[in-house]
Amino acid sequence: MKRILSGIQPSGNLHLGNYFAMIKPILDYQEKYESYVLIVNLHALTSSFNREKLQKNTLDAAADFLALGIDIKKSIFWVQSDVPEVMELMWYISCLTPLGLLERGHAYKSKKQSNIPSSLGLLSYPVLMAADILLFQTDRVPVGPDQKQHLEICRDIAIKFNSTYGEVFKIPEPEITMRETVPGLDGQKMSKSLDNYISIFSDEKTLKKQVMGIVTDSTPVDEPKDPDKCTLFKLYSLFLDEKGRQELRNRYINPPLKYSEVKKELLGIIIDYFRPYKQKRKEIEEDRELIKSALMEGKEKAQAVASRTISQVRDAIGILCP
Repeated sequence: MKRILSGIQPSGNLHLGNYFAMIKPILDYQEKYESYVLIVNLHALTSSFNREKLQKNTLDAAADFLALGIDIKKSIFWVQSDVPEVMELMWYISCLTPLGLLERGHAYKSKKQSNIPSSLGLLSYPVLMAADILLFQTDRVPVGPDQKQHLEICRDIAIKFNSTYGEVFKIPEPEITMRETVPGLDGQKMSKSLDNYISIFSDEKTLKKQVMGIVTDSTPVDEPKDPDKCTLFKLYSLFLDEKGRQELRNRYINPPLKYSEVKKELLGIIIDYFRPYKQKRKEIEEDRELIKSALMEGKEKAQAVASRTISQVRDAIGILCP
């Protein structure tokens, strides 16, 4: 069985973009892959500097995953920092990673242009991501359009390491989760940093405000509308099968259609879809020991794999260990 690895930052409320681009595919992968899933709290340090918030968000992210259906009998599920070998490997592969490769990173350049404070951690974000992937000898990595370059960097690093020290790492392949990013309320990529997201565990009042705030154009009710340019259509389509999407498309093309009515329909669908998960989330949140126990079990399993790989790496590069 092929091994697949996915990670998500503990950065607060989960939104529809997180769910459809990453979490829902992970749940499907549990059935056909050897699944490794981690909460990347070390990556979060590039933008989160509050101790209590980071700790709370990490446990909340674990509760979210467990509520949404991660099965610790089918997936290895742990917190990134609980397996310190990843930081050791990051140093080893950093020594082989060209600076120019990182400086050309789209995500790094985008964040610099957004006036996010630049740091060594932000620049080397893809190297830490590569360490996660390579440490667990991953076959496939789920990526969306915005993460594809990071996987390409990982592959370049692995190929260079293998050519320098011998065949140690598997060269991971991409597992494309979505061809397009999930749009936010304003049509840009859905993101907490842009505050344009629709959260999945919020109360109904907050959810209604978010959904009704989706930006639409000013096309009159009695005129045809272009579904391919409509953020509302794209978000609604996430919950539909092919037949449902075609029916919605026909409603756009054949007026009348009120955007406000479509928003109300979408609101109802989101509430119904996530209702059972929200109930389970409440139950899990009240049992922090259950969360910690699940993460500890995952840590032990992940540690066993990481130890084997790091031993191979040390031997290959000449690090002497007693």
